[in-house]
Amino acid sequence: ANVVVLYGKDFPTGSHKVGATYSVAIEHQLAGEIQPGLHTLVWPSTGNYGIGGAWVGPRMGYDSLVVLPELMSQERFDKIESYGARYVKTPGCESNVKEIYDKTKELRADPKVRVLNQFEEFGNYRFHYHVTGNSCIEVARELAARGVGNGRIAAFASAMGSAGTIAAGERIKHEFHDARTIAVEPIQCPTLYWNGYGGHDIQGIGDKHVTWIHNVLATDAVMCIDDVECKKGLQLVTEEAGWKTMAGRYGVPEDGIRAMSETMGISGICNVLACIKAEKFYGLGPGYNLFTIATDTIDRYHSVMKQLDAACGRMDETEAAVRLVSIFHDAKTDWILEGTRHAQQCWFNLKYYTWVEQQGKTVQELDAQRDPEFWLAEQAKAADTDRRLREARGW
Repeated sequence: ANVVVLYGKDFPTGSHKVGATYSVAIEHQLAGEIQPGLHTLVWPSTGNYGIGGAWVGPRMGYDSLVVLPELMSQERFDKIESYGARYVKTPGCESNVKEIYDKTKELRADPKVRVLNQFEEFGNYRFHYHVTGNSCIEVARELAARGVGNGRIAAFASAMGSAGTIAAGERIKHEFHDARTIAVEPIQCPTLYWNGYGGHDIQGIGDKHVTWIHNVLATDAVMCIDDVECKKGLQLVTEEAGWKTMAGRYGVPEDGIRAMSETMGISGICNVLACIKAEKFYGLGPGYNLFTIATDTIDRYHSVMKQLDAACGRMDETEAAVRLVSIFHDAKTDWILEGTRHAQQCWFNLKYYTWVEQQGKTVQELDAQRDPEFWLAEQAKAADTDRRLREARGW
């Protein structure tokens, strides 16, 4: 089957998450809830949403503060500062989101602060439903016109951080009713898969809770991927030893190698591995298309690659060949949980502990999300935002 990867490298921050941050901010501005020059925008994040906020906020006239865990890559902090925003480090790693929430609760005491929380903001959901989802559908049709694939999408795989990107799977389902939405988690933090917990290093995903904007009742399976394999796989496609092995031993075209080296980050490799796992699990053959996203690129992870070298030694061509076969060609079909009705209800109920017990949502608000009409109504609000934005711009 074809694995089709849409990449975020050419967005202003090097990640498509900058679109989600703008979507969230402009919805609040049009509603009169935030005002340039008056409010400080706080962007809780484990990476790319915060970097997006650091780019969008100052350019819309806002003082911007990003809250993210201290163990994120140094490149993330450097980018935030370079775009004109500030940051606050919270304890822990990628999966320590509770600590982010605690800090944002403290910051809310300032009456000029507005927290734009990607984990609960439906502007994030709407951006990916409409923009990411429709982009996938357009690409499937363009590929078919070029003789690649059947013009349909069999599955959309996305690792969850805020669970914004995975909303694209719902748009795809509305177009191709038999398409599957695959949620992807780290083996080291299998929250949906096992009601589990833990620390991991696939930066941008797997945040140890079910987000408010994740429609888990529309999720068809959870697949877990090893964070070490993701980092080793990224090194394979971004370093010379890997390039020589792919070209010399396996005949990978030079332009393909260059494309992978320029468009992949750790979570991108994770998503590709999930597509390979899904292709094997569902038995999808030639003509079928599995779609996914490469959210960011190696420019955020050079320091992580140095840490990998220190732990595992430098990758030579022999090691690169081992990685290519063991990680990609021989991808396993373990750590897969299908989205039965019982599993979906279990995933849904996990929202209670974060959002009702900790974050002040009501049981009535939570139960409202069981109705498919709730999600259709949220999707439809984009049209009103577009109308108000055109009016504000005098179009």
